[in-house]
Amino acid sequence: MSEIYERLMRCYDCVRKKTDFTPKIALVLGSGLGEFADGIDIRVTVDYNEIEDFPVSTVLGHKGRFVFGYIGSVPVVIMQGRVHYYEGYSMEDVVLPIRLMKMLGAEVLLLTNAAGGVNYSFECGDFMLINDQICMAPSPLIGENPDELGVRFPDMSEIYSKRLRNIVKSSARSLDIPLREGVYIQLTGPNYESPSEVRMVRILGADAVGMSTACEAIAARHMGMEVVGISCISNLACGVSSKPLSHAEVQETADKAAPKFTALITSSILNIAGIL
Repeated sequence: MSEIYERLMRCYDCVRKKTDFTPKIALVLGSGLGEFADGIDIRVTVDYNEIEDFPVSTVLGHKGRFVFGYIGSVPVVIMQGRVHYYEGYSMEDVVLPIRLMKMLGAEVLLLTNAAGGVNYSFECGDFMLINDQICMAPSPLIGENPDELGVRFPDMSEIYSKRLRNIVKSSARSLDIPLREGVYIQLTGPNYESPSEVRMVRILGADAVGMSTACEAIAARHMGMEVVGISCISNLACGVSSKPLSHAEVQETADKAAPKFTALITSSILNIAGIL
């Protein structure tokens, strides 16, 4: 048995000692969006530092725990705070929580993040449905590839499920919530991008830029999960706006968007569960 898989099994066994809850849908909450998890029907929470050999989030505003519970009648597991490459963790560490949620039973992964708007037509507070991605961080699949996790060379022609994207778009229409659509690019961070870097990613075809998500989506697809992603445009990237960037602005914008975000995520999860 490989070291990666052995480590995952240790994490799995540790969580299973605390709960036998089996989720159908996994949700990762981005910066400033973590309060969503506090409003669901919570059955049990597991702090990351309670799990053997598990990476712990160090970012301000990320609580660092799994929340198991129900949205309506849908069993979910929510990451209230993710782990980032820029925190100094390896890519194996960064995507370990995604792999663990799959092992716990989740079939679908809904990724959210706070992102910088690269597309000139975007405004702060917009939601963008991710239809494709560019990952400029190291691939999480580099290194040994245990057969239990997936094939050595996984297809990435449809990272973000078209049928799930259609459900999110339908949910947004029913709630009268405007929804952009575009390509998300992940850079390593933690510094915000320079004006020239923003011009570069726009030339590459990106509409929004951030420091997470793409690597998680790759790992999820590798393990056979169906993936959908939504970015909250929390700021306009450097060069799009003349205002200096700050993490406080990211959190402030996410806080203002929270009511619509809650409605959109709740509706989308209920509708996605209907096809599982």
